[in-house]
Amino acid sequence: MPMIEPKLQQAEKRYQELSDRLVHPDSFANSAELQKISKEHADLEPLVEKIKEYRKTTLEREEARLLIEGSDPEMKSLAQAELPALGKKLEAAEKELKKLLLPKDPRRNKNAIMEIRAGTGGEEAALFAADLFRMYSRYIEKTGMKMDLLDSSPTEIGGFKEIIFMVIGKEAYGKFRFESGTHRVQRVPRTEASGRIHTSAATVAVLPEVDEVDVQIKDSDLRIDTFCSSGHGGQSVNTTYSAIRITHLPSGLVVQCQDERSQLKNKSKAMKVLYARLKERADAEAQASVSATRKSQIGSGDRSEKIRTYNFPQNRVTDHRIGLTLYRLDQVMAGGLDEFMEALAWAYQEEQLKQADS
Repeated sequence: MPMIEPKLQQAEKRYQELSDRLVHPDSFANSAELQKISKEHADLEPLVEKIKEYRKTTLEREEARLLIEGSDPEMKSLAQAELPALGKKLEAAEKELKKLLLPKDPRRNKNAIMEIRAGTGGEEAALFAADLFRMYSRYIEKTGMKMDLLDSSPTEIGGFKEIIFMVIGKEAYGKFRFESGTHRVQRVPRTEASGRIHTSAATVAVLPEVDEVDVQIKDSDLRIDTFCSSGHGGQSVNTTYSAIRITHLPSGLVVQCQDERSQLKNKSKAMKVLYARLKERADAEAQASVSATRKSQIGSGDRSEKIRTYNFPQNRVTDHRIGLTLYRLDQVMAGGLDEFMEALAWAYQEEQLKQADS
């Protein structure tokens, strides 16, 4: 792999530098610096280990080739038998190295803000939005992450017109980013007397949490309204004006939060959503000004794009971006999303490799 050999050498050199600094007495005097060095060292370790494996396999293949050219018949025979397996092992190591060298999305370690909205299908769509929320809640619980509810608009029979929450944990955005899009459900609605199967939909948007320094918002650009929070069917659940609605006047974006009884906490949560939406809009505009969006194998993540279908009568769920179908919808709805999450991440890496090689 002559094209990436300089990158491999650079990674090895940097890893050795970090290893030396980790044991240097001066590093222990600055805990923040030590933590930074330790993180970069840990991030590089899988790549360096794979480089060692690649170099070892390369050496073994060269030794086998030399034995084939030698005069010892027995050793020649053994080397010829071993060479194909070494070739496959080396090919796999090269592919893994290319993936490890791909630039990492700096947002992958951010917390994720998720917005689920009922789409076409009326009350059934709202019930499906609630089902998706429960599915994600169970997955979050299984993976040891945490969830913070930001806002919700419940319906009278247990659905959600909209629900917004934050996923807090290691690589939360990295795990959930591919859930953005339109999720379609096929089933007999709870409200359907004739037993006919209906198709409804809900949209999911996933945004990385944004630091305030990444987006500048002037106080004069905000209009802040307060109101009483409400529960199912619109009945008041809090007689104080603790719910917050924030309008960003230049963009027209409106966010609100009524989950907390504290007006201050609701404002803080609403601002997190506003920062994330403004950053998403700015990034999308910047990308569009450079070139038209290049859709990858797993799709653009656009909210209008149908990404997955949940067929309840057949206990089937299909992700249309990668062509993966599982006949265990009940387990998926119980939070069993690992197979989809891993397959989507793998497909994304494969697409990045294609772009890097093109």
